[in-house]
Amino acid sequence: MKVLGHKIELLTGLLLHDVTMAGLQELRFPEEKPLLRGQDAAELENSDTFLLAVDTDWKEHDIETPYGLLHVVIRGSPKGNRPAILTYHDVGLNHKLCFNTFFNFEDMQEITKHFVVCHVDAPGQQVGASQFPQGYQFPSMEQLAAMLPSVVQHFGFKYVIGIGVGAGAYVLAKFALIFPDLVEGLVLMNIDPNGKGWIDWAATKLSGLTSTLPDTVLSHLFSQEELANNTELVQSYRQQIGNVVNQANLQLFWNMYNSRRDLDINRPGTVPNAKTLRCPVMLVVGDNAPAEDGVVECNSKLDPGTTTFLKMADSGGLPQVTQPGKLTEAFKYFLQGMGYMPSASMTRLARSRTASLTSASSVDGSRPQACTHSESSEGLGQVNHTMEVSC
Repeated sequence: MKVLGHKIELLTGLLLHDVTMAGLQELRFPEEKPLLRGQDAAELENSDTFLLAVDTDWKEHDIETPYGLLHVVIRGSPKGNRPAILTYHDVGLNHKLCFNTFFNFEDMQEITKHFVVCHVDAPGQQVGASQFPQGYQFPSMEQLAAMLPSVVQHFGFKYVIGIGVGAGAYVLAKFALIFPDLVEGLVLMNIDPNGKGWIDWAATKLSGLTSTLPDTVLSHLFSQEELANNTELVQSYRQQIGNVVNQANLQLFWNMYNSRRDLDINRPGTVPNAKTLRCPVMLVVGDNAPAEDGVVECNSKLDPGTTTFLKMADSGGLPQVTQPGKLTEAFKYFLQGMGYMPSASMTRLARSRTASLTSASSVDGSRPQACTHSESSEGLGQVNHTMEVSC
């Protein structure tokens, strides 16, 4: 916790490891029926779907930070030296729209019963938030990251495992770079490490003139194919984004996210005094997601010894909503790789351990460097690997 007293070094030479695709482990397992289809997707049109009965266990807090109040909901209490799971949602959403489906998934309860869970809402994005006054300066992405130590200190967490989506993944990556002693692991979905160039900026401005804010945000959350084909899911989120999130506050967050800088992540050793993430990272993206290129690029700049890259087939831009079962299994492996939940059941993957396994020793000869598994779990979290979740 002493790091809280250190001077914040904002993004000067913040660097991540580089990763190559050579020697990566592949896991493939059968397609699971998407959660949201037909009747399930229609039910999303009712906002109560995002606040299920289990939410009665959550407690709300408004926490003072150097850059204003943060709305936080928490379930459980710190358990010894075990980290808390801390989430940060994407722009256009809040913790309910972004994470309720995932955290209410039955198998996820096996995980959350072992951890305190803390959901953070970006300023003014929570349900029922008051509109910011005229002239309010929304925090920068760096400042959003610098607000999080106040949350950690408020609840007495020793450190956290962060789960972020899109803009939230970017914020959590910044947080881990600035305050590495507070972060034990990161799950980063749909992260784009790049700032917007002037062409992207102009395209965003033009879109704002020709489309409503919810439709503009939807193009960030969903691919063009999803917008055309996944009608029920897209319509559900269009309604929720327009009705649940304060539109003026959302516009401020959207503008700030699109003004972000590059994460300045490069391969260690390529520049002097390189800084890097010191924790294990699991990158997640759907193969039909608008953020796919950004996540692939981010993966190419991370340390292969501490990075997992999960590319989920047919899951689209919101894998935590459309494929919560697959994501839960991957998250279990990720936690086990860090030494947590050693006796946790592994559902489908654990029941099918027959595999064709090939491995090559690493430089020190102590662990496998390249593995090919068919529905297997050996070594996950200990070596870099890619999980291709395919049909």
